Amino acid sequence: MVELFVIIAGLIVFEVVNSVDNAIVNAHMLRTMSLRARRWFLLWGILTAVVLVRGLIPLLIVWVTTPGIGIVQALQATFGNDPAAKEAMDASAYILLVAGGMFLVLLYLHWLFLEKKDPFFVPDKLVKKEYGIWFFALAALLLVAVLWFARETPLAMLGAAIGNAVFFIIYGFREQAERQEHAIESTGASDLSKLLFLEVLDTSFSIDGVIGAFAFTTNVLFIFIGNGIGALVVRDLTIRGIEQVAKYRWLKNGAMTSIGLLGLFMILKSFGMHIPEWLPTLTTVGMVGFTFYVSHRDLKKNGVQVA
Repeated sequence: MVELFVIIAGLIVFEVVNSVDNAIVNAHMLRTMSLRARRWFLLWGILTAVVLVRGLIPLLIVWVTTPGIGIVQALQATFGNDPAAKEAMDASAYILLVAGGMFLVLLYLHWLFLEKKDPFFVPDKLVKKEYGIWFFALAALLLVAVLWFARETPLAMLGAAIGNAVFFIIYGFREQAERQEHAIESTGASDLSKLLFLEVLDTSFSIDGVIGAFAFTTNVLFIFIGNGIGALVVRDLTIRGIEQVAKYRWLKNGAMTSIGLLGLFMILKSFGMHIPEWLPTLTTVGMVGFTFYVSHRDLKKNGVQVA
């Protein structure tokens, strides 16, 4: 029970801090929509974000990365404790871990080299804006390195390549979505078109959290519970004013650095290194908690009121 609590607590914290950007986008567009449309988004958004994305996608990922079992067996292993299916899932978990690890490390490197930030940790301060081109070089070298170490395991090589491909596909979509957001606002689009846009964008943002959840556990039921609760918390933050959270200047630094470390843990675990179950949770809670504390202290020092 203690292990279960630790895993779920880590998943909740990870989901919340990883979804702050998404919540800011949602809150910004919800202000331009009618009260009825906002209620629809919050109602159906919970159903899609919690039930479909946090429940269905992890199950599909486990099914796809587990050769030899069907979707029904994956369900039985998750909710019915089918020992044969669970054994097959455990034996092929390295495929999922190396793919997810690649995705998360690239996510961190993209933030470190290409995204706007307020430096806090040493790597944040060392990497300057003009070093952005190095992201693509490091992404290529990381893939080559992982493929080399996995050269005797073809499925691990395939997993690494898939993790790399998924990252660039999703981030290509997000860049297009950002441009589309400005187009929707400038043309005065209908509430229906805004709702559809937010649902699609919300799903793409959710994939980061779903993939990152496998750094904590490969149990889909635990992921569904932890990420689901985290998604509900984010929805509540969206309603109550996510701008308050955005005032914490270094919170994103803690979140993204922990994401990079989680990705590293997943890659190492995929190659057989033992990673204690509590380490991902300790890393996430510790780094996010520390940056939250120093950010809050900075706000008080500058006389900024935070509700």
